[in-house]
Amino acid sequence: MNKVAFYVMNLKGYFVLKKFIEKFGVNSISYIVSSKDESVKGDCFKAIEALAIKSKIKFLDRFESITELESLPNVYKFAIGWRWLIKNENNLIIFHDSLLPKYRGFAPLVNSLINKELRGGVTALFANSEYDKGDIVAQEDFKLDYPVKIDAVIEQINPVYFNLVSKIFQDINKGVQLYATKQNEANATYSLWLNNEDYYIDWSWNSEKIKRFIDAVGYPYDGAKAYLNRKTISFVDVKVIKDVAVESRSRHIGKVIFIKDGLPVVVCKEGLIQLVDIRDDESSPVFVNFRSKFN
Repeated sequence: MNKVAFYVMNLKGYFVLKKFIEKFGVNSISYIVSSKDESVKGDCFKAIEALAIKSKIKFLDRFESITELESLPNVYKFAIGWRWLIKNENNLIIFHDSLLPKYRGFAPLVNSLINKELRGGVTALFANSEYDKGDIVAQEDFKLDYPVKIDAVIEQINPVYFNLVSKIFQDINKGVQLYATKQNEANATYSLWLNNEDYYIDWSWNSEKIKRFIDAVGYPYDGAKAYLNRKTISFVDVKVIKDVAVESRSRHIGKVIFIKDGLPVVVCKEGLIQLVDIRDDESSPVFVNFRSKFN
């Protein structure tokens, strides 16, 4: 049986690794590399490490020297949720959570949810010198229904990752040649990483997009934010409600227009959102006065 090496991070990496061991056994894995990820909560690094140790599979942190291991013959390398350079690209297959060539790069799932894509998916591709431009080995998609929060979509996409990993591994062991197709550059788009400023709400968006943004950057990510009285407020949950005509609307975006059922309602460029759950920097609920404005 051919062996594979896993470069995995976060929940999807842990999910695939656990399922792979259950289905194919520990002897099918040559080694496992993982890394901590400070950009998400609950990055599963310790869980991945513990699973490798329990299964008696060689485990390495990405900072350890792995040059010799990367050069092992007849070992395919599967990268899932991986954000770092793997120097030896021979037999390296990357699993990316978008339907390439759309959303190459970082945070593709987040950005696809903000943009209300109707289908999500995973692409398996051969690595090359330019990120996410390699030839496509396989793809699998799934339907997206809105409203939906990012943690629910992560649960939805994890089995899709495993399906592709399982199929490709079985093909390798059957001696099936992995055919790959070139990406259509005319359809390519790029998704950029998120820094701290990118988590702040753009009040010039309509209420529907603001709702999707809040849902897309919630747990396990840092969460949507806005300023209120010069303090940072985190948005956990909101809902879109029926709009009203607002005089000189452009001057009042971000203002609380009503308190409805005890919850503030905020004016957007188009539409209204009701703040169901907002928190301060200590994660305590925030109660907003009528004469308040978010920036």
